[in-house]
Amino acid sequence: MQKTFYQKELLIKATQQRKGANNNKKDIEKIQSWLNLFAMQNPSSGTATGIDGDFGPATEKAVLNFQKANNLAQTGIVDQKVFDILVSPLKKAFTSPISGNNLRELILSAAQNHLKNHPFELVINSQSNTGPWVRSYMDGHEGTDWFWCMGFVQAIIDQAASVQGKNFKTLMPLTYSCDTVGTTGLQKKILTRFQTARTNPALIKPGDIFLIQKTTNDWFHTGIVAKVQGDIIETFEGNTNSDGSHNGNAVMNRIRNFKQSKIDFFSIESLVV
Repeated sequence: MQKTFYQKELLIKATQQRKGANNNKKDIEKIQSWLNLFAMQNPSSGTATGIDGDFGPATEKAVLNFQKANNLAQTGIVDQKVFDILVSPLKKAFTSPISGNNLRELILSAAQNHLKNHPFELVINSQSNTGPWVRSYMDGHEGTDWFWCMGFVQAIIDQAASVQGKNFKTLMPLTYSCDTVGTTGLQKKILTRFQTARTNPALIKPGDIFLIQKTTNDWFHTGIVAKVQGDIIETFEGNTNSDGSHNGNAVMNRIRNFKQSKIDFFSIESLVV
């Protein structure tokens, strides 16, 4: 794989605890982030707490509650073994086996695997687009200005392509920009414009990348095509929400009407062959 930053998110440098001699802010923020992500899926767990890099009594109680919810020894201390359980959704998303008879099926398998592990951004220091999932998709970058929909798309394609020993960067450059991928598609003549796609939906295939136009050569949101049926596409997309925002907070499986929106399609066929 080319995008391997997620590996750094799976580790802490030292055991962290209240008044610990080896405490450090980054590790504590990681722990607090995962306690909050756990709370989103388990709202009665009592693990939601502030993300401030300070292992105080609130964080200690949240850790105790997490340990109780997972039938662990209730110590209030986070060593690497406890952290492994905290970060298990991220590890499963990036390392669990994916299956498929071809690259397109592998891409959809990888996207589905990420989806079921609930990637979600956090707000840290008043900055949206932050947290371990965002950093993993964005190679360590995070913050309000770091829209992560393309980071998600490339992480999925990279993961699938690597199973076949392929490098996704032969198809497009490593980027976080929809415009860069759209421009690359135009240069390589593998971008189907929305007018053509509307009249010939057979050109759209699962595993291809959709790009929503702002203007002719300006795209503002992206995702992966899962299915094409009639006037609609089913998608996997990051940095979105139930309204289909390009600056939402989650990975979602969405439905879009491509005949009522200006959606261009970037073909991955040359990587498939």
